[in-house]
Amino acid sequence: MIELRHLRTLAALRDGGSLVAAAERLHLTQSALSHQLKELEQRLEVRVFERKSRPPRFTLAGERLLALADTVLPRIRRTEHEIARIRGGENGRLHIAVECHSCFEWLMPAMESYRRYWPEVELDIAMGHSFEPLPALAAGEVDLVITADPDARLALAYQPLFRYENVLLLPPDHRLAASERIAPGDLAGETVISYPVEPERLDIFHRFLAPAGVTVERRTSELTVMILQLVASGRGVAALPRWAASQAIERGQVIARPLGREGLWSSLFAAVRREDRDQAYIEAFVDNARESCFETLAGIRPEPAR
Repeated sequence: MIELRHLRTLAALRDGGSLVAAAERLHLTQSALSHQLKELEQRLEVRVFERKSRPPRFTLAGERLLALADTVLPRIRRTEHEIARIRGGENGRLHIAVECHSCFEWLMPAMESYRRYWPEVELDIAMGHSFEPLPALAAGEVDLVITADPDARLALAYQPLFRYENVLLLPPDHRLAASERIAPGDLAGETVISYPVEPERLDIFHRFLAPAGVTVERRTSELTVMILQLVASGRGVAALPRWAASQAIERGQVIARPLGREGLWSSLFAAVRREDRDQAYIEAFVDNARESCFETLAGIRPEPAR
């Protein structure tokens, strides 16, 4: 009567905090998700959660099912990893290059989790400061690149990880603190603090300010924590993924505002060589990284199916 999809759905509902977030995590429509939950309740002849509560409040039956999900689903994932190792061999090289500075917030824990299942894979990581990561990947110098800028000219496969929102970070007493959202013209004359990469690789510049013809002063720092400290002390503003600033936002050190009417959303990908995309240890890393992100990062969404 109880199927794995039911357990995954209930876990996604609990972890996402709403039907909308759960549907996004499972790549389902909200209607399909609601139908699946209704079907489960009809099978069991009992309600599993209170629909009018925000976040969802689970009934005793729902709590029992969640306990089952927390036992069964991790064991299934471990077994899938073990079978992948048997199928594809345990050895391999996975040298990772990262274009996204703030990705270290989640990449290091994801790598540690991966090591538990694939201890024989040679892992290494480098920042794409002094070389072009995607051409280096195509040339075989690295094996996987975390990027938000796919290059269709190269013979690479891009595995979607998630979508994320870049938000404008302000000190609490900033003149724009009362604004519900930020327009490009609002930033005219401001100092924007960013990572030390070309402006064309930063969404705040090439997708938000440049199209509107808005110019700003720029200050750079390599460290996310330093960018947040500079913003908090009133030295400028910054645009970062919401997850990268979530702790500073919760502590009230900075405040976050959406950029533009719809928000400034980007997608993050794991790029690999096309001939390597079916390697078991690479597939396992991508799956593990995606799963780790949805468990720990604030404000991310699945990449829509294409």
